[in-house]
Amino acid sequence: MQNRASLPAGIAVTVPARLHLGFLDLNGGLGRRFGSIGLAIGDLGTSIAIRRTERTKLSGPESDRARHYLESMERLLALAGAHELNVLQAVPAHAGLGSGTQLALAVAAGVRRLHNLPLDVEGDAMHLGRGTRSGIGIGLFSRGGLVVDGGRGNELRPAPVVSHLPFPDRWRVLVILDPKLRGVHGADEVKTFAALQPMSDAEAAHICRLILMRALPALAEHDLVGFGAAIKELQARIGDYFAPAQGGTRFTSRDVADVVNALDRAGAFGVGQSSWGPTGFAFAPSAEEATRLAASVQRNASARGLDIRICKGLNHGAEIVAPAYAHESD
Repeated sequence: MQNRASLPAGIAVTVPARLHLGFLDLNGGLGRRFGSIGLAIGDLGTSIAIRRTERTKLSGPESDRARHYLESMERLLALAGAHELNVLQAVPAHAGLGSGTQLALAVAAGVRRLHNLPLDVEGDAMHLGRGTRSGIGIGLFSRGGLVVDGGRGNELRPAPVVSHLPFPDRWRVLVILDPKLRGVHGADEVKTFAALQPMSDAEAAHICRLILMRALPALAEHDLVGFGAAIKELQARIGDYFAPAQGGTRFTSRDVADVVNALDRAGAFGVGQSSWGPTGFAFAPSAEEATRLAASVQRNASARGLDIRICKGLNHGAEIVAPAYAHESD
């Protein structure tokens, strides 16, 4: 039995939000389906603090969701005692920013580190029902930056990360949130995927070539023009594929679509929608240009009620630390 005195008094976990830039293969004819490309972003994320207590206590945004993950980990690891878990910050749920996977993996990592147990990011993700399609949330939890996953096969394991590149420090990401709407999620998402026609071989092949031979080399060379053109085309093709499930358009939110299109006209790069939205995004070569672009659309009537943020790409994964607690909770 582990000596309680040797355990950390508490653990804090901070996980970056992520942009889902698009799927690669919605045909699946080669034995793997989905495949995706995603980016970890700073200035948006999920943070939790957890410690042992005599009585279970949860607080903060998304605490009901966090309770499910906490109880699942307690059962999985056969942990005795109770925990106090405070969700200090959470990205908006069902906004296309990976909130569910972030929160689940943050709780799992916090519980494991609190009890001096080794991390098992992939195993915990599957146990908590995350990563059933895209593997980028799991990959970005560990690595940050930009990752590409190779799609889900027949094995009961997350899609493997097949590419990982740092995001240029100078570049910025404009993130456009619509607090009024939520993207497709849960059982509705499963039904939506089942109702869509399989993507053609030719379309899936073109998208994979677009990412491998244009987006990734351009990113490696810090070529925002090439990277942005590839992401914009990817978004157009994926948006058209999902349009039947989004009211016939590429965007869940009409207001976000108006602002994203205005950013495109104003000189932004790689515009699109993250996952099912409603969050949109665009890239800029510098903080100064991002500020100019944001200001250029603030007067747009559609921007009223939207939350437009300028973020950096984040080139590291989750931060898991043991803060200095004066004493454990009674």
